[in-house]
Amino acid sequence: MAFGSARSTRRARGVTALVVPHGAVRIRRIPILPMGMVNAHLVVSRAGAILVDAGLPDTEASVHRALQREGLGWGDLRLIVVTHAHIDHAGNAARLRQLSRAPVCAHRGDLDHYLQRRPMSFCPTGLFGRLFLRSGLIQRPYDALEPDILLHAEEVLDLARFGIDGQVRPTPGHTAGSLSVCLDDGHALVGDLVASGILLGGIAWTSRAKSPPFEDEPALVARTLGRLADEGARRFYLGHGGPITADEVLRHTQRLLRQHGG
Repeated sequence: MAFGSARSTRRARGVTALVVPHGAVRIRRIPILPMGMVNAHLVVSRAGAILVDAGLPDTEASVHRALQREGLGWGDLRLIVVTHAHIDHAGNAARLRQLSRAPVCAHRGDLDHYLQRRPMSFCPTGLFGRLFLRSGLIQRPYDALEPDILLHAEEVLDLARFGIDGQVRPTPGHTAGSLSVCLDDGHALVGDLVASGILLGGIAWTSRAKSPPFEDEPALVARTLGRLADEGARRFYLGHGGPITADEVLRHTQRLLRQHGG
Protein backbone atom coordinates (compact mmCIF):
# COMPACT_ATOMS: atom_id res chain seq x y z
CA MET A 1 0.00 0.00 0.00
CA ALA A 2 1.02 3.61 -0.53
CA PHE A 3 0.45 5.68 2.59
CA GLY A 4 0.38 9.39 3.37
CA SER A 5 -0.90 11.70 6.07
CA ALA A 6 -3.83 14.02 6.62
CA ARG A 7 -3.45 17.78 6.23
CA SER A 8 -6.53 19.44 7.66
CA THR A 9 -9.81 18.93 9.51
CA ARG A 10 -13.24 20.54 9.40
CA ARG A 11 -15.77 20.50 12.22
CA ALA A 12 -19.55 20.92 12.12
CA ARG A 13 -21.90 20.34 15.04
CA GLY A 14 -19.75 17.71 16.69
CA VAL A 15 -19.08 15.76 13.49
CA THR A 16 -15.51 15.81 12.29
CA ALA A 17 -14.51 15.65 8.62
CA LEU A 18 -10.89 14.87 7.88
CA VAL A 19 -9.67 16.15 4.52
CA VAL A 20 -7.13 13.80 2.97
CA PRO A 21 -4.42 15.04 0.55
CA HIS A 22 -5.25 15.36 -3.15
CA GLY A 23 -9.01 15.33 -2.41
CA ALA A 24 -9.10 11.53 -2.64
CA VAL A 25 -11.42 10.91 0.31
CA ARG A 26 -12.80 12.55 3.41
CA ILE A 27 -13.31 10.69 6.66
CA ARG A 28 -16.21 11.96 8.74
CA ARG A 29 -16.75 10.72 12.27
CA ILE A 30 -20.38 10.05 13.16
CA PRO A 31 -21.17 10.35 16.89
CA ILE A 32 -23.41 7.40 17.67
CA LEU A 33 -22.95 8.40 21.32
CA PRO A 34 -21.49 11.80 22.29
CA MET A 35 -17.91 12.69 23.21
CA GLY A 36 -16.46 9.94 21.04
CA MET A 37 -17.86 7.17 23.22
CA VAL A 38 -19.23 5.29 20.20
CA ASN A 39 -18.28 6.22 16.64
CA ALA A 40 -19.15 5.21 13.12
CA HIS A 41 -17.36 6.74 10.13
CA LEU A 42 -18.17 7.83 6.60
CA VAL A 43 -15.48 7.56 3.95
CA VAL A 44 -16.52 9.98 1.22
CA SER A 45 -15.24 10.16 -2.34
CA ARG A 46 -16.49 11.63 -5.59
CA ALA A 47 -18.25 8.31 -6.25
CA GLY A 48 -20.32 8.49 -3.04
CA ALA A 49 -19.61 7.12 0.41
CA ILE A 50 -19.02 3.96 2.36
CA LEU A 51 -20.07 3.59 5.98
CA VAL A 52 -17.78 1.90 8.47
CA ASP A 53 -19.93 0.47 11.25
CA ALA A 54 -23.67 0.82 11.65
CA GLY A 55 -23.99 1.86 15.28
CA LEU A 56 -26.60 1.00 17.87
CA PRO A 57 -30.21 0.22 16.92
CA ASP A 58 -32.36 3.25 16.08
CA THR A 59 -29.44 5.62 15.41
CA GLU A 60 -30.01 6.03 11.67
CA ALA A 61 -30.72 9.77 12.12
CA SER A 62 -27.06 10.30 13.06
CA VAL A 63 -25.91 8.61 9.87
CA HIS A 64 -28.41 10.56 7.78
CA ARG A 65 -27.20 13.87 9.24
CA ALA A 66 -23.62 12.99 8.36
CA LEU A 67 -24.63 12.17 4.79
CA GLN A 68 -26.57 15.42 4.48
CA ARG A 69 -23.55 17.44 5.65
CA GLU A 70 -21.66 15.97 2.73
CA GLY A 71 -24.50 16.88 0.36
CA LEU A 72 -25.44 13.20 0.09
CA GLY A 73 -28.48 11.05 0.76
CA TRP A 74 -29.25 7.41 1.41
CA GLY A 75 -28.87 6.59 -2.28
CA ASP A 76 -25.24 7.76 -2.24
CA LEU A 77 -24.22 5.18 0.35
CA ARG A 78 -22.50 2.48 -1.69
CA LEU A 79 -21.32 0.02 0.97
CA ILE A 80 -21.73 -0.67 4.69
CA VAL A 81 -18.75 -2.35 6.36
CA VAL A 82 -19.44 -3.83 9.78
CA THR A 83 -16.18 -4.33 11.65
CA HIS A 84 -17.58 -6.91 14.08
CA ALA A 85 -20.81 -8.22 15.56
CA HIS A 86 -21.10 -6.27 18.83
CA ILE A 87 -24.38 -4.37 19.08
CA ASP A 88 -22.77 -0.90 19.02
CA HIS A 89 -21.23 -1.68 15.61
CA ALA A 90 -23.74 -4.02 13.97
CA GLY A 91 -27.00 -3.27 15.77
CA ASN A 92 -28.44 -0.96 13.10
CA ALA A 93 -26.95 -2.59 10.00
CA ALA A 94 -30.17 -4.25 8.81
CA ARG A 95 -32.08 -0.97 9.11
CA LEU A 96 -29.40 1.04 7.29
CA ARG A 97 -29.33 -1.49 4.47
CA GLN A 98 -33.11 -1.17 4.16
CA LEU A 99 -32.86 2.63 3.96
CA SER A 100 -29.89 2.84 1.59
CA ARG A 101 -30.04 -0.43 -0.35
CA ALA A 102 -26.27 -0.57 0.12
CA PRO A 103 -24.70 -4.03 0.49
CA VAL A 104 -23.30 -5.02 3.87
CA CYS A 105 -19.80 -6.48 4.13
CA ALA A 106 -18.81 -8.60 7.13
CA HIS A 107 -16.60 -11.57 7.99
CA ARG A 108 -17.63 -15.17 8.38
CA GLY A 109 -15.89 -15.40 11.75
CA ASP A 110 -18.76 -13.47 13.36
CA LEU A 111 -21.54 -14.80 11.12
CA ASP A 112 -23.43 -16.79 13.76
CA HIS A 113 -23.61 -13.64 15.86
CA TYR A 114 -24.88 -11.48 12.99
CA LEU A 115 -27.57 -14.09 12.37
CA GLN A 116 -28.37 -14.15 16.11
CA ARG A 117 -27.86 -17.92 16.15
CA ARG A 118 -25.77 -17.80 19.30
CA PRO A 119 -24.67 -15.12 21.76
CA MET A 120 -21.20 -13.63 21.64
CA SER A 121 -18.59 -14.27 24.28
CA PHE A 122 -17.27 -11.22 26.10
CA CYS A 123 -13.82 -11.17 27.70
CA PRO A 124 -13.53 -8.04 29.88
CA THR A 125 -10.21 -6.22 29.81
CA GLY A 126 -10.70 -4.47 33.15
CA LEU A 127 -13.09 -3.27 35.82
CA PHE A 128 -15.23 -1.18 33.46
CA GLY A 129 -15.70 -4.14 31.14
CA ARG A 130 -16.75 -6.37 34.02
CA LEU A 131 -19.27 -3.81 35.29
CA PHE A 132 -20.55 -3.11 31.76
CA LEU A 133 -21.06 -6.82 31.17
CA ARG A 134 -23.15 -7.08 34.31
CA SER A 135 -25.45 -4.36 33.00
CA GLY A 136 -26.54 -6.60 30.13
CA LEU A 137 -26.51 -3.72 27.64
CA ILE A 138 -23.81 -5.18 25.40
CA GLN A 139 -25.67 -8.51 25.22
CA ARG A 140 -28.98 -7.20 23.92
CA PRO A 141 -30.20 -8.86 20.71
CA TYR A 142 -30.62 -6.86 17.51
CA ASP A 143 -32.22 -7.45 14.12
CA ALA A 144 -30.57 -10.46 12.50
CA LEU A 145 -28.26 -9.59 9.62
CA GLU A 146 -27.23 -11.76 6.69
CA PRO A 147 -24.28 -9.99 5.03
CA ASP A 148 -24.35 -9.44 1.28
CA ILE A 149 -20.56 -9.67 1.02
CA LEU A 150 -19.12 -12.29 3.36
CA LEU A 151 -15.34 -12.46 3.59
CA HIS A 152 -13.74 -15.78 4.49
CA ALA A 153 -10.44 -16.42 6.26
CA GLU A 154 -7.82 -13.94 4.88
CA GLU A 155 -9.96 -12.80 1.93
CA VAL A 156 -9.93 -9.05 1.25
CA LEU A 157 -12.38 -6.76 -0.54
CA ASP A 158 -10.91 -4.22 -2.96
CA LEU A 159 -12.78 -0.94 -2.55
CA ALA A 160 -11.93 0.37 -6.04
CA ARG A 161 -15.35 -0.62 -7.34
CA PHE A 162 -16.87 1.61 -4.65
CA GLY A 163 -14.71 4.58 -5.64
CA ILE A 164 -12.20 4.24 -2.79
CA ASP A 165 -8.50 3.38 -2.95
CA GLY A 166 -8.16 0.77 -0.24
CA GLN A 167 -9.28 -2.59 1.06
CA VAL A 168 -11.48 -4.22 3.65
CA ARG A 169 -9.22 -6.67 5.45
CA PRO A 170 -9.62 -9.33 8.13
CA THR A 171 -8.00 -8.10 11.36
CA PRO A 172 -8.85 -10.71 14.02
CA GLY A 173 -8.27 -10.42 17.74
CA HIS A 174 -11.04 -8.28 19.15
CA THR A 175 -13.41 -10.91 17.76
CA ALA A 176 -12.77 -13.79 15.39
CA GLY A 177 -14.47 -11.96 12.53
CA SER A 178 -13.15 -8.43 13.00
CA LEU A 179 -12.52 -6.34 9.88
CA SER A 180 -10.70 -3.07 9.19
CA VAL A 181 -10.88 -0.62 6.30
CA CYS A 182 -7.32 0.19 5.23
CA LEU A 183 -6.98 3.11 2.83
CA ASP A 184 -4.03 3.46 0.50
CA ASP A 185 -3.22 6.90 1.96
CA GLY A 186 -2.33 5.52 5.40
CA HIS A 187 -5.64 5.83 7.22
CA ALA A 188 -7.02 2.73 8.90
CA LEU A 189 -10.53 2.40 10.35
CA VAL A 190 -10.12 -0.47 12.79
CA GLY A 191 -13.33 -0.72 14.82
CA ASP A 192 -12.46 -2.00 18.29
CA LEU A 193 -8.96 -3.37 17.69
CA VAL A 194 -7.88 -0.51 19.93
CA ALA A 195 -9.69 2.27 21.80
CA SER A 196 -8.63 5.55 23.41
CA GLY A 197 -9.89 7.76 26.19
CA ILE A 198 -11.54 6.58 29.40
CA LEU A 199 -14.28 4.11 30.38
CA LEU A 200 -16.03 2.96 27.19
CA GLY A 201 -13.72 5.28 25.24
CA GLY A 202 -13.60 8.91 24.20
CA ILE A 203 -14.54 11.62 26.75
CA ALA A 204 -10.95 12.56 27.76
CA TRP A 205 -7.34 11.66 26.94
CA THR A 206 -8.43 10.48 23.53
CA SER A 207 -4.88 10.55 22.15
CA ARG A 208 -3.94 7.69 24.51
CA ALA A 209 -4.48 4.16 23.28
CA LYS A 210 -6.10 1.59 25.52
CA SER A 211 -7.87 -1.72 25.21
CA PRO A 212 -11.62 -1.63 24.59
CA PRO A 213 -13.86 -2.99 27.37
CA PHE A 214 -13.83 -6.47 25.76
CA GLU A 215 -11.18 -8.31 23.78
CA ASP A 216 -11.08 -11.98 22.79
CA GLU A 217 -7.34 -12.41 22.15
CA PRO A 218 -5.10 -9.53 23.29
CA ALA A 219 -1.86 -11.03 21.96
CA LEU A 220 -3.45 -11.53 18.53
CA VAL A 221 -4.73 -7.94 18.65
CA ALA A 222 -1.16 -6.77 19.26
CA ARG A 223 0.18 -8.73 16.31
CA THR A 224 -2.64 -7.53 14.05
CA LEU A 225 -2.13 -3.87 14.97
CA GLY A 226 1.62 -4.22 14.59
CA ARG A 227 1.17 -5.67 11.11
CA LEU A 228 -1.05 -2.76 10.06
CA ALA A 229 1.52 -0.24 11.29
CA ASP A 230 4.38 -2.14 9.63
CA GLU A 231 2.47 -2.07 6.34
CA GLY A 232 2.13 1.70 6.50
CA ALA A 233 -0.99 2.65 8.49
CA ARG A 234 -0.26 6.02 10.08
CA ARG A 235 -3.57 7.20 11.55
CA PHE A 236 -6.11 4.93 13.21
CA TYR A 237 -9.84 5.69 13.48
CA LEU A 238 -11.62 3.93 16.32
CA GLY A 239 -15.05 2.83 17.39
CA HIS A 240 -14.40 4.37 20.82
CA GLY A 241 -12.26 7.51 21.03
CA GLY A 242 -9.55 8.33 18.52
CA PRO A 243 -8.13 9.03 16.10
CA ILE A 244 -4.64 8.10 17.22
CA THR A 245 -1.21 7.86 15.63
CA ALA A 246 0.69 4.74 14.63
CA ASP A 247 3.33 5.51 17.28
CA GLU A 248 0.66 5.43 19.98
CA VAL A 249 -0.74 2.20 18.57
CA LEU A 250 2.70 0.60 18.68
CA ARG A 251 3.18 1.66 22.31
CA HIS A 252 -0.13 -0.04 23.04
CA THR A 253 0.91 -3.23 21.24
CA GLN A 254 4.07 -3.42 23.34
CA ARG A 255 2.00 -3.17 26.52
CA LEU A 256 -0.27 -5.95 25.32
CA LEU A 257 2.65 -8.21 24.46
CA ARG A 258 4.28 -7.61 27.84
CA GLN A 259 1.03 -8.48 29.63
CA HIS A 260 -0.19 -11.34 27.46
CA GLY A 261 2.83 -12.71 25.59
CA GLY A 262 3.04 -12.97 21.87
